[in-house]
Amino acid sequence: MTHGTVIIGAGQAGHTTAMHLRAAGYDAPITLIGAEAAVPYQRPPLSKRYLLREIGQEHLTLGSPAGRAKPEVELRTGERVAGIDVARQAVVRADGSTLRYDNLVLATGARARRLPDTLVNGVQGVHVLRTLADADALSGALDEAKSVLVLGGGFIGLEFASVAARLGRHVTVVERDRLLQRVVSEQAADHLRSEHLRNGVEVLEGRELRSLDGENARVAAGVLTDGTRIDADLVLAGIGAEPEVELAAQAGIAVDNGITVDDLGRTSAPSVYAVGDCANFAWQGGRLRLESVQNAEYMAKAAAAHIAGRTPPARPAPWFWSDQYDVRLQIVGLTGDGDGVIRRTTEDGAGFSLWHYRGDRLIAVEALNDPGAFLTARRLLDRGISPACHHLADESVSIRALAAQALGRATS
Repeated sequence: MTHGTVIIGAGQAGHTTAMHLRAAGYDAPITLIGAEAAVPYQRPPLSKRYLLREIGQEHLTLGSPAGRAKPEVELRTGERVAGIDVARQAVVRADGSTLRYDNLVLATGARARRLPDTLVNGVQGVHVLRTLADADALSGALDEAKSVLVLGGGFIGLEFASVAARLGRHVTVVERDRLLQRVVSEQAADHLRSEHLRNGVEVLEGRELRSLDGENARVAAGVLTDGTRIDADLVLAGIGAEPEVELAAQAGIAVDNGITVDDLGRTSAPSVYAVGDCANFAWQGGRLRLESVQNAEYMAKAAAAHIAGRTPPARPAPWFWSDQYDVRLQIVGLTGDGDGVIRRTTEDGAGFSLWHYRGDRLIAVEALNDPGAFLTARRLLDRGISPACHHLADESVSIRALAAQALGRATS
């Protein structure tokens, strides 16, 4: 008997896995199980246009795979899985019943990290932003708020800060290191900091929260470790996310900052794959876990191809984006271990790009209101091609021309 593929997690990674299995000609049963009641939806707009009410929930949906793929995918929403029996190749449901599988895909994602209870002191009005329910709760709270405290200067924290500032709230961002320490260069962070300051946001870096004070069980202020008191009737904890690995760990599947997988998404258990935010994969001699739509979709496509007996696609360079005020930041590659950077300004002066090198090899590009540079950089990095630094530094030559020369040399 063919049991088919069971996918746990109905977010971007799980939804994409199901759709690409069908696109690859896989005709065995597919069951997609989601813990949330909502049909699969996009998360990135939650911290941007959805909170601004520029779009409604109907614009978030990825749609139910049922009816869009033949044979249809069985979508089960609002259902939590209790465990995995690797030996029997079965998923254990909350009521104790089991669902057998030939292949299992873990697309369990990540959950927002929350403040410890010792800091919260039992007050209400402290939020996180990860799910549609989180966004809806936060939207309602913003309607009543006057002063907002954002803890964490990463993408979520800063995107929310820009929304709150645009809605006329007084906003303070507190970051223990510098803004966007883990994800962007200092030069890009400087530009975004200036945008927040220009829009009236107070930015406090190198500071930490000591506790939250309340009045009538509602948050009233945050107190920092240096004694600074910040009035706030709404707090967002944008302090990162933790991979959802409990099901895998309880089943004896290898876990290390995510579920450990190979290039095809295979875990340490037979016929079990992991994709998206919950997965930790090999990268340039080390291991990496990425929280991005691009990575979720790539890993889903690779796992689906392998399950369906097709050739998996080559891994592209990782890329990300963030919208804050009128600035769109687009990043391709990872800047962490670069040792040189070249800045180029757009012809109209409205944007710029930062080209990061390690030695003579291009490793990443950050584009701020410069989509052309971003698209060109993706082509180059996907092919492992690096324009010469001294050519790139000459702004009299267009990036497109430099890329064409580099691509021509690589194919000649």
